[in-house]
Amino acid sequence: MEQNLEKQRCGWCGTDPLYVKYHDEEWGREVTDDHKMFEFLVLEGAQAGLSWSTILKRRENYRKAFADFDVHKVAQFTGEDVERLMQDSGIIRNRLKIASTISNAYHFLEVQKEFGTFCSYLKSFLPEGKIIVNHWKTLDQIPASTDLSDVISKDMKKRGFKFFGTTICYAHLQAVGFVNDHLVDCYYR
Repeated sequence: MEQNLEKQRCGWCGTDPLYVKYHDEEWGREVTDDHKMFEFLVLEGAQAGLSWSTILKRRENYRKAFADFDVHKVAQFTGEDVERLMQDSGIIRNRLKIASTISNAYHFLEVQKEFGTFCSYLKSFLPEGKIIVNHWKTLDQIPASTDLSDVISKDMKKRGFKFFGTTICYAHLQAVGFVNDHLVDCYYR
């Protein structure tokens, strides 16, 4: 009898090589450095209302457009930079999203000043500062948002962040591994 040696993955990644690579190498892995955390924040904000594959396909363009996700440089972008980025066909040309990325960079730096790192800020919301590991068996059990994402997004909004509602917040927590929502039969668990 032949054995199926293919890895069992979370069903959301399907067979798209880009999604599979993202699932296998990034999604749900704990992010511990603020540079990567800012990258995910930029990408999640750009994704609002769009599919994640739309953003993943443009990721390298976002890297170029937003100074290799250097939060200090992005926080100093000006109106001229917004106009330049509005002409960049490699990214989503939404003026509000572009402007919010710049504004969010400034607020990201403010959070770093207060908490030492943005990662520390996010972890301060986690029970005992520990990653949440869920035990979902099916994709339809995974929520789009939780009380935790409600609280974090509300706090971030109070701090001036844009395009970071509760659903995007929850997706961000999953992506950066602060909430582990890999299904119980996923090889990564």
